Amino acid sequence: MKKVTLIVFGFIFFLTSQLVMGQKGNDKITPDQYINKYKDIAIQEMYEFKIPASITLAQGLLESGNGNSELAKKAKNHFGIKCHKEWTGKTFHMDDDEKDECFRKYNNPEESYSDHSCFLSSRERYSELFEHDITDYKRWAHGLKKAGYATNPKYAHILIRIIEENKLFLYDSQQYTRTSKSKSEKNTQDITLDFESSDPDDFESISISGSNRKVYVNNGIRCIRAKKGDNFRKISDELEMLDWQLARYNDMKKGDRIREKDIIYLQPKKKKGSKAYHKVKPYETMHSISQLHGIKLKQLYKKNNMPAGSIPELGQKLWLRKAKK
Repeated sequence: MKKVTLIVFGFIFFLTSQLVMGQKGNDKITPDQYINKYKDIAIQEMYEFKIPASITLAQGLLESGNGNSELAKKAKNHFGIKCHKEWTGKTFHMDDDEKDECFRKYNNPEESYSDHSCFLSSRERYSELFEHDITDYKRWAHGLKKAGYATNPKYAHILIRIIEENKLFLYDSQQYTRTSKSKSEKNTQDITLDFESSDPDDFESISISGSNRKVYVNNGIRCIRAKKGDNFRKISDELEMLDWQLARYNDMKKGDRIREKDIIYLQPKKKKGSKAYHKVKPYETMHSISQLHGIKLKQLYKKNNMPAGSIPELGQKLWLRKAKK
């Protein structure tokens, strides 16, 4: 009887161990799972920084091993970005090209995606990338390799293969490309985004500045629309202002990249908007909404009981005048 019992328990133990081992072997994230998990963030970053979502996702898949690498799991670093001199945040050390190299450590993957966008958009050696069309992922891939993002000589070809195998280019063309559809046609399911929804052409025009810039008024604040190639230094020199002051008025830093047709305020934004609330549209950010309504970014977070840096949800009602109860 004891022998039979031991055999039964042994068999149960074997099955249990095999089940556990099977679960451990299947806990790795697949490419499809990774894409579904992070595609919305990549598209959000594309809107914010004009970096193709396909490129961001392909780099994330490659650099993090679909989110399964030690760096991605322990440091939430999905793009292999090293510390560099300016980094003052958390760090994670591991062997890479050299022994015990310093990598940036984040609180969550979203921070890694955001820092990746800032990393590319704030460095001069990547500036040529932003001259390429948002849908030209091949040029972006080769541009990244040329700028020295990775040492692998086949880096560009690997990114292109990942994009094409997973059809990541669809996130660029379908989500970003503007259309000339009429307003009545824009209610169809194949709607594409109009990224000029925050275009100040709808604002009251008051004058032309000495530098031949059209000046508008929104929420009682003077503003302009950025031209191609603008930065805070160029605008401030033309309008005889201080670049750091101009950046502060727009809840930005003076080194931040300015996109063509961005709203740039020439005076401090207000604590309240002129409307009661704003309903979040696809891929809008808290910053783009604060610019659209001329309300301080800090106040927008505060009025809606949201922590700084959080992302609004599609369809969410954001209060602009009274604080959310």
